[in-house]
Amino acid sequence: MKKLLAGLIFAALWGSGAMATKLGIKVVQPFLLINARFLLAALLMLGITLGFKKERLPKAGEWKALLICGILSMGIYPTAFVFAMKNVTAGIGTLGSAACPLLISVLNALWLRQKISWQVWLALLLGLLGVATAIYPLLLQAQATLGGVMLLALSMLCYAIGTVYYQRVDWQLTRMSINGWQVLVGGVCLLPFTLVGYQAQANTYELTFYLSVFWLVVPISIVAVQIWLYLLKAEPTKASLWLFLCPIFGFLYSNLMTHEPITLYTVIGTSLVLIGLYIGKR
Repeated sequence: MKKLLAGLIFAALWGSGAMATKLGIKVVQPFLLINARFLLAALLMLGITLGFKKERLPKAGEWKALLICGILSMGIYPTAFVFAMKNVTAGIGTLGSAACPLLISVLNALWLRQKISWQVWLALLLGLLGVATAIYPLLLQAQATLGGVMLLALSMLCYAIGTVYYQRVDWQLTRMSINGWQVLVGGVCLLPFTLVGYQAQANTYELTFYLSVFWLVVPISIVAVQIWLYLLKAEPTKASLWLFLCPIFGFLYSNLMTHEPITLYTVIGTSLVLIGLYIGKR
């Protein structure tokens, strides 16, 4: 029950990322949104781990792993995703998370030499089929550019590689410490691009910006990532199955905030995703 509840909370929070990003980049530049999110999240998490919990600094070998994970998962991935969201709808953006479980499983099989059962493959297939069914009517109406789709694919590939690499490291740090240092690495790497490309007239510091940053920092960068790292440690192969639920939550948020319709395709797709999750968890 603990893993089930953790997976559901993770999917609900992670599935809101596309909508929060879409709203944020309507009022500020993409790099500014990313950096504001990462630097605030790093300040909060490292303040807790170093200031209150008195945890140690990373050692020499750990810095290398943190740098690689930070660049992949907190540098290239969010940058490509945010710029992709400027050229695709929030509905299509949620499709990207559906590709991650398959990519993670394939990379696990190739790099970690993990044996994947036919039940997990069936669950992955049903999950992809369910998400494709749910998003089908949106694809017919959505406006997207080839560049936006390619950036979305690049972001998901980097996230999958970063996840598999994270699983290979024998971490001696706490999950919050790992997350905090990764986020700081990503923010520092992107800071020069933010400063060079900053245009004051392109940014409007209104309530939408602050709410978007808050949501991306606390529920997603801190809470959701902490749960994700817990799931990766508890069940490395099956953890990725929870990403299948993220697009479903994304559709619900899109319906509530932008009135995208929930159709019969959405219901059928959701059912296939839940069946796939059940088979995979069994």
